[in-house]
Amino acid sequence: MGKGVFTTEDISKGSVVEIAPVLVMSADERVLLDKTLLHDYIFEWGDGTDQCCMALGWVPVYNHSYKSNCDYEMDYDQNTITIKTVRKIKAGEELFINYSGSWDATKAVWFDAK
Repeated sequence: MGKGVFTTEDISKGSVVEIAPVLVMSADERVLLDKTLLHDYIFEWGDGTDQCCMALGWVPVYNHSYKSNCDYEMDYDQNTITIKTVRKIKAGEELFINYSGSWDATKAVWFDAK
């Protein structure tokens, strides 16, 4: 998995872990990004799938799990992504998000769909 985000203390369910600003990119910029290593770190952004964003902070480092312990919420007006816990997390645990969207989604992500 490479890098990851871990907690050093217990975190209660429903806690905001991070609110990260994002850099929104156009459809033309996304075409270019999809040809780079950054493709694996961007999020689709907006109502369509043509725009994308690069989140700042720790958001790009969260690993994927279909049984994630965090969820993310996109705020298109404020250009932020908020990470919240969906259950109590113990000190030392890795924080996971589900790349499929919702924290409990079961749709295969791109690297499992091959």
